Amino acid sequence: MAQLPPGIRFITSFSRDQWYRAFIFTLTFFLYASFHLSRKPISIVKGELHKHCAASHEVELSSYREYAAQIQPVKKPSNASQCGWEPFDKNNYKQLLGALDYSFLCAYAIGMYLSGIIGERLPIRYYLTVGMLASGLFTAMFGLGYFYNIHNLWFYIMAQIANGLVQTTGWPSVVTCIGNWFGKGRRGLIMGIWNSHTSVGNILGSLIAAYWVSTCWGLSFVMPGVIIAVMGIFCFLFLIEHPKDISCSSTPSSHGHEPSISTEFVVSSNAFLNGASRFRVHMPTLNAKEASKPQDPEMQHLLIDSENCTASQNSSSAVTGEGRHGTSAISFLGALRIPGVIEFSLCLLFAKLVSYTFLFWLPLYITNVEHLDAKRAGDLSTLFDVGGIFGGILAGLISDRLEKRASTCGMMLLLAAPTLYMFSAVSKMGLEATVVMLLISGALVNGPYALITTAVSADLGTHKSLKGNARALSTVTAIIDGTGSVGAALGPLLAGLISPSGWNNVFYMLMVADACALLFLLRLIQKELRCNADHTLFKEH
Repeated sequence: MAQLPPGIRFITSFSRDQWYRAFIFTLTFFLYASFHLSRKPISIVKGELHKHCAASHEVELSSYREYAAQIQPVKKPSNASQCGWEPFDKNNYKQLLGALDYSFLCAYAIGMYLSGIIGERLPIRYYLTVGMLASGLFTAMFGLGYFYNIHNLWFYIMAQIANGLVQTTGWPSVVTCIGNWFGKGRRGLIMGIWNSHTSVGNILGSLIAAYWVSTCWGLSFVMPGVIIAVMGIFCFLFLIEHPKDISCSSTPSSHGHEPSISTEFVVSSNAFLNGASRFRVHMPTLNAKEASKPQDPEMQHLLIDSENCTASQNSSSAVTGEGRHGTSAISFLGALRIPGVIEFSLCLLFAKLVSYTFLFWLPLYITNVEHLDAKRAGDLSTLFDVGGIFGGILAGLISDRLEKRASTCGMMLLLAAPTLYMFSAVSKMGLEATVVMLLISGALVNGPYALITTAVSADLGTHKSLKGNARALSTVTAIIDGTGSVGAALGPLLAGLISPSGWNNVFYMLMVADACALLFLLRLIQKELRCNADHTLFKEH
């Protein structure tokens, strides 16, 4: 018999379950990358919406509302103003651009609290598909203002508000899906790698938007809108919400035993979510007496399939007031009572404030400091996201190694504050220094943000106090990310208000925010440091 080709040997070396798991990992990665891809163009186009020029005849207005009231409902030729695109060509352009950011992020923050609750009650695939199609529509809608010569500020604000609301469908959906497929084994590293979709989406969004920004900035929005809509179609066609939908089982075949019919559901329920590399079957069958024995802590309090469970599991669910067979999701207040949710939520508020300030204002800062055009500034800003990829992976790896999530976040936040001060000073010394500081700052700023929104959220969403409630992860994720989104809304708004007094003041604001983020973690860090390696904060008992 002829030897199998190397490629076929490689394919057959993985089980069916492993291939499905890799497929879901990759699909959800690109689905959420497309969300960030569609958010990035506004930061790239800012340098084109307002160009620096000497125009002494311009009237400076106190607020964007005052100016919006004076806009005449007539169409003007595109780029009629030498200072940019009306209404952003005035001296108060920073406040107007800040209003766009605030509109999107405020709507996103409000919508996120509702999205997790709604998402738990709808099929993930349908919910995510509709959200992505709507996101594509409203992202492209902003760009249509260029093609139809729209100069009304409220058109752009409403496009941002609508886009912010529909984009909240993304994060709770993909985290719940990935949480269904992957358990606690090396969760920090796996989700650290997976969470690089944020930076990958930012990089692709920057490059796509920068390609057209100087020639036809409308396409900088239309093309990302088309991309996320197409990814929404892929979501509808291919997303598998849960391993049970295709009868996946993580029971290793090397043991040579198959679970009995009567216990198959119990075994596979844990197997779905614990991952093939972490699940071990010690006995071929499980009777009622054996099932009541204490299990491996790694296997006890993961998400359990709400449809297939034992009587003993149902009795324990009475503590939370929700049966496994029922469709009731955890309440908002119930999720807040999970230990660590409030602390990490408030920490993320300030960590995300810093991250999103860079996301929305970094290209404009580079344009002002380095005196580059909008395209080159957009390309250079991607280095911050490249650093973010390594920061997220490093944070996950360290937290897995130390088994201390809060301490890992605290260590990176402690280093981030002085690094931001160095960035504000060094970035004025030349392009080479800016490149180095962009990479370092990106790693330290995005590391804690990535760890909290992925591994920490999944840990808290499968906390022992939930008694295995399978419908809690989406709500917990939405609460944590929703609170963080409040900071994401405040950061760019404050940057728009503070930047006229000097960019140094913006960096001081960001350093204070990092210090506040660290402050909210002190209690959890102290608790972790008191614990030994076998009894860390998220160790399940």
